[in-house]
Amino acid sequence: MDDQLALRIQLFRETRQVSPEVALFVAAELDALAAEGLTVTEDTAGVLTSHLMAALTRLLDGAPIEAFRTDEQVAAELAGHPEAIARARAVALRAERALGTPLPGSEVNFLGLHLAVLAENSPPTRHHTSERRSQS
Repeated sequence: MDDQLALRIQLFRETRQVSPEVALFVAAELDALAAEGLTVTEDTAGVLTSHLMAALTRLLDGAPIEAFRTDEQVAAELAGHPEAIARARAVALRAERALGTPLPGSEVNFLGLHLAVLAENSPPTRHHTSERRSQS
């Protein structure tokens, strides 16, 4: 995670828009994505970071999260990105364990969309490169 993205999280926390627990959880998730070889910067993951922190905060505050009118479109877009939706489901499971609140399906789908964009904006790893060669 780059300094600008860390600053985003810090500002959310210092202005009390998110709890320390949410900020720590999101920072740990971003660090894990970076450890997987994804490019986690303000440019590539800023929106993802804000969205996840806001969604978790709303859930912890007991605010209802309604289904989005675009849920079907997002799900259709994710059909081509099974790895992103698997990552999103894993994040949701860890959030439930760490923070005690499950992310609803529509939030998992939006998180998956953010993760698909993050993967597309990251250079291919050796594993992905060898997969592409074997598919050619």
